[in-house]
Amino acid sequence: MKDAFGIPQSLLVLGGTSEIALATARRLVARRTRTVWLAGRPSAALDAAAEQLRGLGAEVRTVAFDALDLESHEAALGKVFAEGDVDLVLLAFGILGDQAHDEREPLNAVRVAQTNYTGAVSAGLVSARALQAQGHGSLVVLSSVAGERARRANFIYGSSKAGLDAFAQGLGDALHGTGVHVMVVRPGFVRSRMTAGMEEAPLATTPEAVATAIELGLRRRSETVWVPGALRVVMSAVRHLPRTLFRRLPV
Repeated sequence: MKDAFGIPQSLLVLGGTSEIALATARRLVARRTRTVWLAGRPSAALDAAAEQLRGLGAEVRTVAFDALDLESHEAALGKVFAEGDVDLVLLAFGILGDQAHDEREPLNAVRVAQTNYTGAVSAGLVSARALQAQGHGSLVVLSSVAGERARRANFIYGSSKAGLDAFAQGLGDALHGTGVHVMVVRPGFVRSRMTAGMEEAPLATTPEAVATAIELGLRRRSETVWVPGALRVVMSAVRHLPRTLFRRLPV
């Protein structure tokens, strides 16, 4: 169960090597989280992430999880919930893809969509059902401001995040009053391995800043969190720009 300050005692990370997820896990472990499950494809990186969190004092276990292997989600996540209640599920997996290349190779574009949207729908529903069965818990979904309006430069990724964002909002409405809290997190450009080498966008942020915003959102039981907060106003303006003007922007 969460403590008096809204900090989860147990955490399940879907996407166990995500820099944002690990920054969040470190922050929560430093507060009071004691049990962490890292779900992801078995790798040296996943093992290293687990060891890092163990060094901070958490009990950490890993579980094999593949976003694209939809038929395995029930069994993989079921193992975690069978061990006891999970206070927080952080859905943090996703891929950026290569827009120019993926436009020429449709199967690559489909992989982006299946990972970021289809895989998330499956894992999100499995997790939500388990949280509802235990009667409490939070599901935090890492979306993106890219989903607010599809840009020429990354409309494949952006469209997958738009679908994910809409799904998470609807899921939150469906679970309202059940004891399960759904929070959608919309970061802007995050300095990370995923964006290494890319031109930095205005209002860029860091995994640590997103982690701070997630913790604050959990304390407040927010439904939507923008990182940084100023993006809420910026993206509202972008969303309402006439299409003829939007096409002229260097985006």
